[in-house]
Amino acid sequence: MSLQPYLLTVDNLQKSYGDKTVLKNVNLAIRKQEFVSLVGPSGCGKSSLLRIILGQEQACSGDVIIKGRHISEPSPSRGVVYQKYSLFPHLSVLDNVLLGVKHLGINGNPAPQAELVDYAMYYLERVLLQDAAHKLPHELSGGMQQRAAIAQALIASPEILLMDEPFAALDQVSRELLQTFLMQLHEELRMTVIFITHSLEEAAYLGTRLLALSQYYDGYPSAKGHGATIVEDVCLDDLARSTDIKHKPEFLELVARIRRSAFDPDVIQSVDDFNLTHPDSFCVKSAKSFHSPNKKEL
Repeated sequence: MSLQPYLLTVDNLQKSYGDKTVLKNVNLAIRKQEFVSLVGPSGCGKSSLLRIILGQEQACSGDVIIKGRHISEPSPSRGVVYQKYSLFPHLSVLDNVLLGVKHLGINGNPAPQAELVDYAMYYLERVLLQDAAHKLPHELSGGMQQRAAIAQALIASPEILLMDEPFAALDQVSRELLQTFLMQLHEELRMTVIFITHSLEEAAYLGTRLLALSQYYDGYPSAKGHGATIVEDVCLDDLARSTDIKHKPEFLELVARIRRSAFDPDVIQSVDDFNLTHPDSFCVKSAKSFHSPNKKEL
């Protein structure tokens, strides 16, 4: 497979902490402007994979490559938004967003203060916070704080925006508003997004592509046997991204199937059962898998 069409490739990634293998044989190729939702059971290594792509942690083996460059440390080319708000409480919203460009400049080039402020205001306008520029974080709602954190990440013009459960701490109404906002922002700025969530419904609603990591395969009902790998890689482009889709049979069937295949410890697949139907999936099949006597057929 040629690497040329892809912004990001992950090649045969392995990650362990001590004697516990968390990720095993993770292979992935992502194109520009994709919105990739990533789900999986607790402890399957979703956040570990995000930190490795960010450059915050190192894999034990395998490669992460962005536009032909091997990743080994954090870089402005990868922005990140976490569940916990990343704003400094003593700085205004504008000053929080300005932090990155004060050190890095605009696209790596130094610029006068007035130009930096204009640039920061452009991103605050994109996240609908221009009227809150001079407020302190505690004066904002949770949803507004996360929008400010998104502006904080976007101002460095990252090639990939990594999001680790950014809406998990919000109430349902704020969460749904932020979901709609993020989809609109993705369309407007043509961003490449990797979005981790515990909510399958959120993943299927937001993404143009859905990945599921799971440790439940090849006879192992726990992460102690081996690390998680990608068991689902499906295209969501056929699902129109509107709130109406959440109630349609095809959406509900997709969510139920992935919940069963990736989250149910009693459904222990062979690697030959993995649903890797996305055109860019790495359909690498195991040379050897074994049958568990307690296995349920999918």
